[in-house]
Amino acid sequence: MKILAFSDLHMARARAAELVAASAEADLVIGAGDFCNHRAGLDEAMEMLSGITAPIIAVPGNAESAEELRAAALPNMTVLHGEATTWDDLTVFGLGYGVPTTPFGSWSCDLDEDAAAALLSHCEMADILVLHSPPKGVADLTSNDLSVGSTAIRDAIARIQPQLAVCGHIHDSWGKTGMIGATRVVNLGPRPNWFDITPGS
Repeated sequence: MKILAFSDLHMARARAAELVAASAEADLVIGAGDFCNHRAGLDEAMEMLSGITAPIIAVPGNAESAEELRAAALPNMTVLHGEATTWDDLTVFGLGYGVPTTPFGSWSCDLDEDAAAALLSHCEMADILVLHSPPKGVADLTSNDLSVGSTAIRDAIARIQPQLAVCGHIHDSWGKTGMIGATRVVNLGPRPNWFDITPGS
């Protein structure tokens, strides 16, 4: 199964065009949050991605709420936030928002570690975890080499052991990867990232 995944579009029109073009080869598209900026422009961001005809699974970033993303979602988009979906025998669990709480202020959609852990506890099995925030210690370094990922997310990945966990949020770590047990973790960024996943393997 050929999967195209990205994060942190932030209304970048050229990046959106690149993703739409690439999606012609995809069986499934995953968007790991932050489609717009500061809770504004979400409808415009969805319009930029409207040329994607493959099914899309998305989580909200800290730049849009789950309710806002569900309201603006494209017809072929499934929005996950603390829940799972199954597509063609592939189980995908999603958790959005900034975890832990960011310093960005009232516009940012965030969860503290306890709230994130409570939502992640609903997941017992998944082939893919779609997250906005990275796990603590993997693909989570800022430009000042501060590790700002989530311990709740790291613990959930270690417990669930999906084939793949994708995230974004920390722009300085776009393209970075690592392992937690047998799980590959990838901080995506807004470029096309390709994965080949076999359900249940």
